[in-house]
Amino acid sequence: MTKPRIGITLGDPAGIGPEVALKALEDPTVRADCLPILVGGQGSVERARALVGSRLEIRPVRAPEDAPDDPSIAPLLEIRRDSGEELPYGRVSEEGGKAAVAAIEAATALALEGRLDGIATAPVNKEALQRAGCPFPGHTELLAHLTGAKESRMLLVAEGLRVAHNSTHVSLRRACDLAKKDRILRSIQLFHEGLKALGIGNPKIGVCGLNPHAGEGGLFGEEDAAEIAPAVEAARREKIDAHGPYPGDTLFARARAGEFDGALAMYHDQGHVAVKTLGFQQDPETGRWTSVRGVNISLGLPIIRTSVDHGTAFEIAGKGIARAESMADAILMAAQMARHRRSPTTDDEDHR
Repeated sequence: MTKPRIGITLGDPAGIGPEVALKALEDPTVRADCLPILVGGQGSVERARALVGSRLEIRPVRAPEDAPDDPSIAPLLEIRRDSGEELPYGRVSEEGGKAAVAAIEAATALALEGRLDGIATAPVNKEALQRAGCPFPGHTELLAHLTGAKESRMLLVAEGLRVAHNSTHVSLRRACDLAKKDRILRSIQLFHEGLKALGIGNPKIGVCGLNPHAGEGGLFGEEDAAEIAPAVEAARREKIDAHGPYPGDTLFARARAGEFDGALAMYHDQGHVAVKTLGFQQDPETGRWTSVRGVNISLGLPIIRTSVDHGTAFEIAGKGIARAESMADAILMAAQMARHRRSPTTDDEDHR
């Protein structure tokens, strides 16, 4: 079986995207697992190459099919020409947003055509996207638009914990309004499909409550009993192994311990806090943050898309100190999902 081709969009050139993408390509595990292809501007990649002292040869290619499978070469599909010096590190700009969007659009089109087996995206800056005229708040919503997906959800994975979200980039007040039976049922369905795409044959899903103590029998709110519990029951009627609602302050620990294959959070911070507490790595002796682990997966799209679980880190961009573990993890997970899509599980065995 040929290695899956994974397109790696460089994100905002003023951030750490080009740097972590290039560093990830130097990881022998990544090169053994897939054929990674950078998507973005050559100037930005060359600037990152000089910054980190990479020995990789940046090799422009016209098409994914032309990319050489050589660990000494970083294949690059150049989408927008840039000098690499026109965008100062660490600054929000319209041009940075346009460059990020152009790479995402190109990689998505190639994935839809089947010429890329999946894409892994470096971080974008939401303000830069707005300045560039992009009407979407982030990758998830933009990719849903580009692929024609009616809806999508975010799944975060770190340290064995898998957390999907019923809502993400909306206000907390709006997130409460979105905690309705039909939407929650669809979130459970998409989560179930996503876990199966990761090779889990019969995933067991725990569903978070919206209110403290999952409502405490109505003392702290009616949504858990009126909306979430019926959604869980509807999912179970579809033979999805869903359970809940459970208090958010205990469900994530239970999922990490292996009781569930994943947990569905009701809103952005409920799920992100749990995952990022695990994903951020700290040196216990110095107290300094050393790296970030974790992968963001888009559910509900017709293509495979993973991403880093961190932002553009403008505050350290251009210093050559960004860690690439999350980028490497995202590429490896996209490759894993691509291989599973080629040879899906044919029985109902539990692969936990």
